[in-house]
Amino acid sequence: MRRSQPIANFALPAASFTLLAAIFALATPRLSAQNSAPPHWVATWSTAPVAEVNRHDAFTVPSTLRQIVHLSLGGTEIRVTLTNELGVNSLNIAGAAVAIPATDWNGGAIQPGSSVALTFNGKPAITIPPGAVAVSDPVKITLAPLSNLAITLSIPGQKIATLTQHDMALQTNYVSAGSPIDAVTLNDPGKMGAYDFLKDVEVAAPHGAAVVAFGDSITDGWHSTSGANSTWPDDLAGRLQADPATRNLGVINMGISGNRVLHDGWGPNALSRFDSEVLAPPGVKYVIILESINDIGVAYDSTNPHDIVTAQNLITGIAQMAARAHAHGIKVFGATLTPYMGAKYASPAGNAVRQAVNHWIRTTRQLDGFVDFAKATRDPSNPSAFAPAYDCGDHLHPNDAGFRAMVAAIPLSLFQ
Repeated sequence: MRRSQPIANFALPAASFTLLAAIFALATPRLSAQNSAPPHWVATWSTAPVAEVNRHDAFTVPSTLRQIVHLSLGGTEIRVTLTNELGVNSLNIAGAAVAIPATDWNGGAIQPGSSVALTFNGKPAITIPPGAVAVSDPVKITLAPLSNLAITLSIPGQKIATLTQHDMALQTNYVSAGSPIDAVTLNDPGKMGAYDFLKDVEVAAPHGAAVVAFGDSITDGWHSTSGANSTWPDDLAGRLQADPATRNLGVINMGISGNRVLHDGWGPNALSRFDSEVLAPPGVKYVIILESINDIGVAYDSTNPHDIVTAQNLITGIAQMAARAHAHGIKVFGATLTPYMGAKYASPAGNAVRQAVNHWIRTTRQLDGFVDFAKATRDPSNPSAFAPAYDCGDHLHPNDAGFRAMVAAIPLSLFQ
């Protein structure tokens, strides 16, 4: 056996220790603000865009656009995402700011001294290419949960053939010619009922997470009271904030009125928009899916049936969304389809499909749970129709009381 050789003792000169220390210092990362953990961003407000043809040549002259959004989570540091996802021309933004709205929002007034300018990589202006979004640099502003935020955009005159827009804001927004972005009051403002070029507001929330409400007009809030923040996603945000166990959760509304799972309608079909509106927003931990009633209504309309789908087609579509969410660590809750008999496009055949989809939602193991909106809103004496107290009058959409009944049926234990 070969014997190991003893290791000789030796000493390094002092200069060598100095050299080794310098090399070690260069190789070791320095702890600094640049290397510290980045903020944990959570979407506190968002909206789902559609492509709207700019029929009235809006923004061909310099314009100041001021829009109000209702947040779910609060915080002291935010950033804002602007969108040109569905545009066909580049979108030029000359400046942007956030502010606290005045108590009297009429005319788009903001609280004096509350305006904070937004920048994009340190610059006040940015050009957003077609199909893209732009995320602002973080800014400090103190916002309470369930509070409102005013977002002002300065838009230089330009040709915009297609607006990236959410057409039902359920808020009164304003556009003015030539007002500074930090103006307390706008110069001769005109009203508008849509959101233009806004994608989301994100808040730095170390322990926060978001719930996505994903659906069609019932989620969008059609027939809820404008300006009252009374959609079911708004009501859910309020209920989560009222419970200490869920106070770290925000809610973002990704409903599009007229939307369908398997076919384009008003807005892209649900499967095609799922990635950008459920997987992409920061901090998403849960999604509630309430989609299919428009697929059913169109396919089984007794006067004009088209884009025919079966219950199994719709179940497969929802299962596909669940699989994609699970791959990103997001829990998926199915919401049963609310009653629709008596609606303009209702039929017994379509109602049978609705009931088949609901049975799957209640029994499948492909979802992480379900919310029984159908049971919460149905007429006990006629379960295929809305309870009169919850019916907005068209037998398809809830009123404000109906939205509250839906949220009361959501077990908060799903989020704990």
